[in-house]
Amino acid sequence: MDDDRLLIRPMALADCDRVAEIRVRGWQSAYQGLIPRSYLDAMSVARDAERHRARFGQGDGSVVNLVAERDGEVMGWACHGPYRDGEVRTADAELYAVYVDPRCYGTGIGHALLLEALEERAALGHGRMYLWVLKGNSRARRFYERAGFEADGAEEPFEADGVPVPEVRYARTLGP
Repeated sequence: MDDDRLLIRPMALADCDRVAEIRVRGWQSAYQGLIPRSYLDAMSVARDAERHRARFGQGDGSVVNLVAERDGEVMGWACHGPYRDGEVRTADAELYAVYVDPRCYGTGIGHALLLEALEERAALGHGRMYLWVLKGNSRARRFYERAGFEADGAEEPFEADGVPVPEVRYARTLGP
């Protein structure tokens, strides 16, 4: 087997600690200058891992957690499911998260996770996928735009330590 081969697979309970590490370090790396340092510094890998463990296996199976593994090490995580319009689910899909170990930015891991999420949601019959991204996160916005997503004009407030951090919604049609 090629050591550089990337495996995208469903997340397992044993992955919770590593996924939490990737998510927290991803926030702390990608959101520097966009979210107050105090908020980022207060993030805890242990608390995030416990949250993942508590949620693992709950629900009706419509929310899917994926991990990207290379040479036996989890290097990225994505989560997708039905689009949430407030507390109401719609017929559309939503990409809730894509995070990659900051040491692996630009290696294609995030793109592979995104493609898998798009394929899975299209196979389930969803016609459109949405996602939310920090308005000031130009790197992530370019990433999603290269994958065919477009900002649709919707904005949502997010607050971190009393500082407004607006998010913008992106959308993409699924399928052929």
